[in-house]
This record gives sequence, structure tokens and C-alpha cells, in this order.
Amino acid sequence: MIDTRIDLGRGLSLKNAVLTASGTFGYGSEFADFIDLERLGGFIIKGTTLHPREGNPYPRMAETPSGMLNAVGLQNKGVDYFIEKIYPTIKHLDTNIIANVSGSTPEDYAEVCRRLSTCEKITAVEINISCPNVKQGGMAFGTTTEGAGLITRTARESWNRHLMIKLSPNVTDIVSIAKAVENAGADSVSLINTLLGMAVDVEKRRPVLSTVTGGLSGPCVKPVALRMVWQVAKAVSIPVVGLGGIMTAEDALEFIMAGASAVEVGTANFIDPAVTIKIIEGIEDYCHRHGISSLSEIRGII
Repeated sequence: MIDTRIDLGRGLSLKNAVLTASGTFGYGSEFADFIDLERLGGFIIKGTTLHPREGNPYPRMAETPSGMLNAVGLQNKGVDYFIEKIYPTIKHLDTNIIANVSGSTPEDYAEVCRRLSTCEKITAVEINISCPNVKQGGMAFGTTTEGAGLITRTARESWNRHLMIKLSPNVTDIVSIAKAVENAGADSVSLINTLLGMAVDVEKRRPVLSTVTGGLSGPCVKPVALRMVWQVAKAVSIPVVGLGGIMTAEDALEFIMAGASAVEVGTANFIDPAVTIKIIEGIEDYCHRHGISSLSEIRGII
């Protein structure tokens, strides 16, 4: 028998190591026709802000070699709309529902967390201090230890359940940022968010995206993500959730062997809406073939 359970601490217990990445899975219900959502370790809803956001002008997505660029800009109808209209339709699900929270100011983060605390089935929040596609907040908070620590402390004061901080790869020293949020009260860290990139339409002689730059995701970022997860996992004592270019069970296992307690699957959902279940089954098959009874036997062996 394989024990697939993962305990990330402070009440966040997963059936298995596979989560979905925010912004690639909507509110979960969009994928209910393709997979049994309750088989997931959990799903992370699209980025939620205090007030409604229209996002960035089109075009805001572009395919690139082995990946994609996006500059959606956190389009959503705000936390109150989520609580009133979306949450009632998903709260019955027997899996972890994790809210991804973004803001323009520390006070924004605190208020969104405070309002979400009324939703008992939200088992954790993932604080986004790493989005490269907004002009205020987002990555601006996640590129310095001071900013990352400030947002973490602010969110901690308003949220008494599991607090996960999503880190930006667009820094020179990811380890120092991870340590800063750990010291400020984070229960776990997730990494990486997208890498800042761009594409040019040579025929039109202008950038492909309306915002010029956007977030790069997909298989092309996996080596960078894997390296950063490995570095952070060795440096902090809190759990690490790895993401970035995970397309298969083998990709997920690489992150676990590098030290990740769990993984998030993002861009792959656009290609195959059932990919998360295939990854869950692939990890279980690997464990069966190698006589592994728990992922703790291979976690961080690199």
C-alpha cells in the first residue's frame, strides 16, 4: 500500500501531492466535466483581489517555443463576488480549496484574507507576491526581503489557517526571499511563479503582448524552477511546493526528489484538462514499481 497523504502543516493535509496552479484552473468547476475534482490533493483558485479587476488589454497571451507568455493581469470580480457567487458552488467538494490572494497594498492583502476567513472550506491561502503582470503590487513586493516579509506578516495577522507564499523567480537570490517569509510567519512557500519574458512580431514590428512583457511558463522554465526548489528546500524548514513546467508524473517526481513536499500543475492544464489525474496515477505507478510506500522516502534525495 502507498501512503499518498501529504501534511503541509497548520491544518493543510493533502490526499496526494498534486495541486493545481492558480490562474490555470479557474475556480475548479470549469474542469469538473473532465476530472473528478475530489481526487486532487487540492486546487488553487484564480487570483483574487479586494476589488474587481478588468485585467490587461488584449492581446495578453502568446505561445512561445516550449511554453507560453501571459499578461492577463489578475482579471477577477473581486473577493466579495467570489464569496457570494463562487464559493457556494464549490464548498461541498471533498478536497482542499486554496485561495490565491493578490493586492496593490499590504492593506489589500490583509482585507482579502480577513474576508476569506469567513469561508470555512478555504483551508489555506497562497499569497501572490510574484505576479509580473500588474503595475502595482504583485512582483514589486516579492523581489526584496523587506517587501516579502512585510506582506507575509500582514497576511499572517489576518489569517490563522495555513499561509503559503508564492515566490518570484525574478530575483537574484531566491533563498534569501524564502527565508524572509519563513521568518515572517509563512507555513510554506510555493515556487516558481512565471519568469518575466517577451515576444516580438517581426512583421508588425511590435511586441506580441499589449503589455510588452509577460509571464513565461511551460516546459521551458522547468530547469530554472527545479534548481530554485532544490536551493530553497535545503535552506528552509517549512514545506516547499514546487511548480514550473510540470507536464508529467516524471516531472513532478523530479521536484519531489529536489525537496518539494507537493507540486502544482499549471500550463499543462491548457493542453490536457485531465493531466492532473494522469500525474497522480503516474506517481502511484512509480511508487508501486519501485517499492516505495511513501513519497517521504524519495523527497529531497538529490
